[in-house]
Amino acid sequence: MEALLDLDTFARILTEKGFNGYFHTQGAYAGKLKDSISEYLENCKNGKDSLPKEDLLLTGYLQWSGEDKPSVRCIMLVKYLNGKFTLNRMEVARKDQFGQLLKKTELTNLSVISAPSASQAVALVNDEQHQKTDKCPKRFKL
Repeated sequence: MEALLDLDTFARILTEKGFNGYFHTQGAYAGKLKDSISEYLENCKNGKDSLPKEDLLLTGYLQWSGEDKPSVRCIMLVKYLNGKFTLNRMEVARKDQFGQLLKKTELTNLSVISAPSASQAVALVNDEQHQKTDKCPKRFKL
């Protein structure tokens, strides 16, 4: 398992991989990745919130084109131990404009280094509509 990383390093690596949008930590605390986690931890420290028994839940959109278009959402489960972070699992889901699941991929046994970039994660759930067609049609032989 990869060594645990501090918040600055953890957020920098994921931001360099394209996870530079807005996230929610534990369903609240909207902001850029580092800001969202920092605000959540600060509220835990002040007693306004409590640390989870399991992993931290980070959610955000990797692709958003409006409410009337399909979107790609990412959920990251992050282990937090004594001020250090490591990425455990990532779920990437593509949903249509009505919220119906089109395709979902779950990546396990991850680390921050081995995690796909944001564009690679989006590609995992985008359907390739390109079908190869034969250049010459097949014909029956007599």
